Amino acid sequence: MSDRRPLMPKATAVWLVENTGLAFDQIAEFCGLHPLEVKGIADGDVAQGIKGMDPVTNGQLTREEIARGEKNHGYKLKLEVSKVEMPAAPQTRKGPRYTPVSRRHDRPNAVLWLIRNHPELKDSQLMRLVGTTKPTIAQIRDRTHWNSAQLTPQDPVTLGLCSQIDLDAEVKKAARRAERKDGVKGDDKAGTLLSTAETTAPASGNTAEILAPKEAAAAPEETPEQEQARVLAKLKGMASAKDDDDASGE
Repeated sequence: MSDRRPLMPKATAVWLVENTGLAFDQIAEFCGLHPLEVKGIADGDVAQGIKGMDPVTNGQLTREEIARGEKNHGYKLKLEVSKVEMPAAPQTRKGPRYTPVSRRHDRPNAVLWLIRNHPELKDSQLMRLVGTTKPTIAQIRDRTHWNSAQLTPQDPVTLGLCSQIDLDAEVKKAARRAERKDGVKGDDKAGTLLSTAETTAPASGNTAEILAPKEAAAAPEETPEQEQARVLAKLKGMASAKDDDDASGE
């Protein structure tokens, strides 16, 4: 069956049974019902007192589509796409989370666990996660709760009071708040080892100036004539040194 269903499927099925020649399987496929349930509607055993709703007038089905289905009982009706887009309702939740009655006795244990393991969380965050009240949180913090002696810290995720995604989101929110308050990012709070390239590289250009001779930095570039004269002088010096060695050997 298709995931898209008409509005008020049972009332739509009643109208299709009463006003069209479609097969029970076609109506069941279109409305998301069981074929036996559609047969019960036709027999008057099901949906008694339900007024049929015309899917043509509300734009969910066309006359041409119904005609195609009546000619071919193997044809699957197609739901018309609504031309009016309804905006999605904002999923905002105000106040504490609703907690089932069977889980409410576990809330103090969950609050104690959160206080011990995530002290950075604010009371409003604990209220959203566990669904408790601010006075109860204060009593657990001050150990003035009526059942303080019997409380044992328990993970609220394990207890089913909140999801791990919600808990992680609140912890990250508290971490961002602490970063804004301290003015330091989380990566800068703890020292980290630097790479070899960073530790061996010169700290600044002044280091090279201190190690290099000042004369070399100030020496002008040689002209081709000066370089040729320097090479000839070096060769003459090497020749004279060789002659001295030959003379001493004799």
